[in-house]
Amino acid sequence: MKAIGYRASLPIGNPDSLIDVTLDTPVPTGRDLLVRIDAVSVNPVDVKLRANAAPADGALRVLGFDAAGTVEAVGPDVTLFRPGDAVFYAGAIDRPGANSEHHVVDERIVGPKPKSLTAAEAAALPLTAITAWEMLFDRLGLSRGATAEAGRSLLIVGGAGGVGSIAVQLARRLTGIRVIATASRPETADWAREMGAHDVIDHSGSIPDQIRALGLSGVDSVFVTTGTDQHFTALAEIVAPQGRIGLIDDPGLIDVRLLKRKSVSLHWEMMFARSLFQTADMAAQHALLAEVSRLVDDGTLRTTLTETLGRIDAETLRRAHALIETGKARGKIVLEGF
Repeated sequence: MKAIGYRASLPIGNPDSLIDVTLDTPVPTGRDLLVRIDAVSVNPVDVKLRANAAPADGALRVLGFDAAGTVEAVGPDVTLFRPGDAVFYAGAIDRPGANSEHHVVDERIVGPKPKSLTAAEAAALPLTAITAWEMLFDRLGLSRGATAEAGRSLLIVGGAGGVGSIAVQLARRLTGIRVIATASRPETADWAREMGAHDVIDHSGSIPDQIRALGLSGVDSVFVTTGTDQHFTALAEIVAPQGRIGLIDDPGLIDVRLLKRKSVSLHWEMMFARSLFQTADMAAQHALLAEVSRLVDDGTLRTTLTETLGRIDAETLRRAHALIETGKARGKIVLEGF
């Protein structure tokens, strides 16, 4: 089968940073599905691993943590899917990725693809939807319901990126909380509003001053998708007493002592934790993706796809990685077909 991988951490401008290869088609065992890949999305985690995690002794590593495709075969212990089912998922960080014609993945982290979306539109969603959902409802503890969280506020730093785009939608559509997103350019601010943000502020300016200009003395919860170390002092200032701050990036040193006086809690979301540690509730991600699929099909949520770059090959993936590295990507970048 065709696949794209890397053997060394090289600048993305180097043609060997991602290479086309031919591999044996994997065989599903246990609770694994063998999926024929139709579309993949590119995430910052792909870029970080390629740039910083060189395979040992020049071995090949295949990346790819968002996929949509069709089940072709199943392992002997599979109960949730059967051949012919259309699926979408974000995979596992400790197994080969989905940048390949065929891919094996545990059924417990797979969901039924939304029927109303194309494969490309669906591939934009899994990793960011899982990350945003787990952060909002599991880590920050928001309650679902039209009136739930009424009178409370949520600040999403980086509201136009892949995770921010779906986090804004989930918070706006599934709760009554006031959603404030940050964006630093007119086009990204417009995108955040389109996703459902009540207010948009510029994270290149003073976040506390802009929050107060909205008539708020502080915000109850903060979801930081990027720039935690850059913004942490400001966020500690503006978060409300007994509030919560959640982050998903990899910041430099931050002074968590700033949170003590207000009894603010700090939460870290890693969507791969369940599959990496084979937790007892690993199948919660299957249920989560099934719910996201239903919410898409009933019109509550929408895809965050903004650009389909072309087919799945090394050249196109290098272009996608380069776009992610600019830090200016809006929504999600997808590749489709081989």
